[in-house]
Amino acid sequence: MRVVELAGIGPCPFAAMTLADLGADVVRVDRPGGAGLGIDPAYDLTNRNKRSVLIDLKSPDGAPRVLELAERADVLIEGFRPGVAERLGVGPDDCLARNPHLVYGRMTGWGQQGPLADTAGHDIGYIAITGALGMIGAPDAPPVAPANLLGDYAGGSLYLVIGILAALQHARNGGGRGQVVDAAIVDGTAHLSAMIHGMLAAGGWQDRRGANLLDGGAPFYGTYETADGAHMAVGALEPRFYAEFIRLLGIEDQAPDRNDLAAWAELRSAIAARFRTRTRAEWTAVFEGTDACVAPVLTLREAPAHPHLAARGTFIDHGGLTQPAPAPRFSRTPGAVRRPPAQPGADTEEVARDWQIPGLLADGHPATPRAADDRDGQQDVGS
Repeated sequence: MRVVELAGIGPCPFAAMTLADLGADVVRVDRPGGAGLGIDPAYDLTNRNKRSVLIDLKSPDGAPRVLELAERADVLIEGFRPGVAERLGVGPDDCLARNPHLVYGRMTGWGQQGPLADTAGHDIGYIAITGALGMIGAPDAPPVAPANLLGDYAGGSLYLVIGILAALQHARNGGGRGQVVDAAIVDGTAHLSAMIHGMLAAGGWQDRRGANLLDGGAPFYGTYETADGAHMAVGALEPRFYAEFIRLLGIEDQAPDRNDLAAWAELRSAIAARFRTRTRAEWTAVFEGTDACVAPVLTLREAPAHPHLAARGTFIDHGGLTQPAPAPRFSRTPGAVRRPPAQPGADTEEVARDWQIPGLLADGHPATPRAADDRDGQQDVGS
């Protein structure tokens, strides 16, 4: 599968990386001056397994070069604000006219239509209006932003990938016609909350933070500080797992009935006090190999060394960079990290040869860099 990715930051690169990890031939169209991430491209892992060509879409020959790529591709991904790709001459109509089989993936925060469609935005705003952000955090503190994992990547990138794969299946088995996939982060994030909305309608979820079974409201589903200032995560939801948990914690004889919601504060205090008596390493040893559903809260640098993740190869080292391995896993066609992060424009000659587009080399590379903060009206750091 051939994929053209118009350079951006955040959800689009991650979606293209996911496809590349699974074996797609992804060519990233970088802009002169860079996409504005602010780090050395050699460390931008979302550009691994890709190749890069340098094209200035604002130059007279920019759009024709991209359209040549689109003509030979199965998928094109862009993350501009609505209407920008059309103004640049690489919108869906332009691309599908050249390649009726193309799947045209659009990644935005607000979507292609609606009152906010043309405004700037970021992950935190997208998850805020869907109700997702309001569920996260303690009841007596402001909501907590979960980095940009929930909106940009879960509600955005992965929904774009799902849409692209479904549209490809249709194109190959439904008459060969391509189509546009409109992946809006607000739509995907809202979709992720389907189970919670069902519980809310059934009266099994309170519409406030820190008062429910899965949002930290239950004392047996949350995090606790240890003697060394680290934390343990507890997820002892089922009764038999909870029984194992309080036994190993050492409060079996003093813990109040967990089914008594009025006693939850007392139970939380008892659990917290007990966790503060030992270090994270000591508690990890206590719960290791049990069904108590307790795990140490690790940092990003600590996670790759966890025995379970190390045994599974969840993280790998490639080109001197420790990074998450491709996921999910396949029995016959496993994903792999084949190439380091693509350097802007470094693969132009190779792509021109492999995709049979000599025009990519016409007049050399674009010569007039633009400022790195000119993002052609992108809504987000990539969406």
